[in-house]
Amino acid sequence: MDNKEKITLQTDEGEAVDFFVLEETRLGGINYLLVTDEEDGDGECYILEDTSKAEEAEAVYRFVEDDQELDDLFQIFARLLDDADVEIQK
Repeated sequence: MDNKEKITLQTDEGEAVDFFVLEETRLGGINYLLVTDEEDGDGECYILEDTSKAEEAEAVYRFVEDDQELDDLFQIFARLLDDADVEIQK
């Protein structure tokens, strides 16, 4: 797998957690990232929603937790990664 962009999120407790971006998409004016917690891609996948405002210098992400929203986004990311050397499982 190619080197992926790494983003670092900060937990509510102030702990830094690294994630690696597998894919990104924009839907309904909202940016979403498909990330994994392992650089080699064998880790857990998560979908993040960019909740930041246009004037903010840094992006602010939240984990997508709504089951229907996750299902819809999972299908989109699966199609986007169809030709890539990446396999995602729900």
